[in-house]
Amino acid sequence: MKKVTTLLLKIAICMIGVTVLALCIDWLPWQANVLEAMYPEFTHLKYPLLIGIYMTAIPFFFALYQALKLLSFIDKNKVFSNLSVKSLNYITYCAITICILYVIGFIILHSQNAENPGILILGWAITFVSFVIATFAVVLKKLLQNAIHLKAENDLTV
Repeated sequence: MKKVTTLLLKIAICMIGVTVLALCIDWLPWQANVLEAMYPEFTHLKYPLLIGIYMTAIPFFFALYQALKLLSFIDKNKVFSNLSVKSLNYITYCAITICILYVIGFIILHSQNAENPGILILGWAITFVSFVIATFAVVLKKLLQNAIHLKAENDLTV
């Protein structure tokens, strides 16, 4: 049962990765062209915004890779190890990096007076979700560290 559950989670993570990759390759440049046509006064922001969003894709895909590694540790019964803690650390750092990059983007957009409500709502949603993921990963890391500590104590007692 555990292998089926982790397999489903791995498939879900891969589907999320493929979807985001397709959006980055196809939808994002198209949307940038549409916004450029709608708001010609902000043409100078097209490529900096695209580069900024693509920069956030790097930690996103790295976090997905770490999540896959974490699921493989579960499959191999190595979940109570420092490798799992390390993966959760990386996921936390990636989520915080995404939050920081989006906040920097909001500051740049605000300084240029280019605050499109749709883009801001989407950006704030991504920032909020990244913050929630970072918080969840920190809590999970603390629980895992406590479990590893208890396991080590039990191993020494027996």
